[in-house]
Amino acid sequence: MIDVQNQYDHRNINIDKVGVKDIRYPITVMDRDSGVQHTVASINMYVNLPREFKGTHMSRFIEILNEFHGNLDIREFATMLRALQKHLQAQSAHMEMTFPYFIRKLSPITHSAGLMEYRCRIAGTLDSSKGYDLVVEINVPISTVCPCSKEISEYGAHNQRGLVRLAVRFKKFIWIEDLVHLVEKSASCDVFSVLKRPDEKYVTESAYENPKFVEDVVRDIAAELKQDPNILWFMVDVENFESIHNHSAYACIERTK
Repeated sequence: MIDVQNQYDHRNINIDKVGVKDIRYPITVMDRDSGVQHTVASINMYVNLPREFKGTHMSRFIEILNEFHGNLDIREFATMLRALQKHLQAQSAHMEMTFPYFIRKLSPITHSAGLMEYRCRIAGTLDSSKGYDLVVEINVPISTVCPCSKEISEYGAHNQRGLVRLAVRFKKFIWIEDLVHLVEKSASCDVFSVLKRPDEKYVTESAYENPKFVEDVVRDIAAELKQDPNILWFMVDVENFESIHNHSAYACIERTK
């Protein structure tokens, strides 16, 4: 049968990334308490395509994914990217996994247990000339109380939920749980999946006594990361979904160490 993908393309234009997107697939994630956690990821896989080829072989992406079934975790990222390079005869290979990660969390007073969901992303690139690159990203919901509102109001202060997105490059393995803890302790207060009335009282009063602007949250996280010798690069941004405004408040810091 004719292999159309391998036919010559006359336009003489290299393609940076070509591949498949949004594959729903079971993966394994390292879990500090349980060893591993099974979840379902949305996976993107790409390679570069030299200008002389008309197309790539899309089915090979799925075949490689199936070869690693049961071993899809962060420890196999480099191995999978090398397989992509080899089987698709590419100089560069890219893979992204976006998935929900669950952490069992106790409420602060009654210690009621609940599962908190954190959206995570792992993105890896292997390039023949530039080497291997890996980024881990987490999304953590937080609660903040406005310092300005507290200062000017005779009673009360407006509070809101926010979302922190933290991405890091690192020297050695880092736990998702540690990144989540770093973010949560930088907020006015954590967000919980289960709260009884004594917990709600504690959360409300604790947040009120610890007001934070988005600028405070992003700086506190950045200050911690700058002191961590394991972190090579980080990007952290914070979005507050303001409760009394028709807009969000936003701050971002990106640094290479």
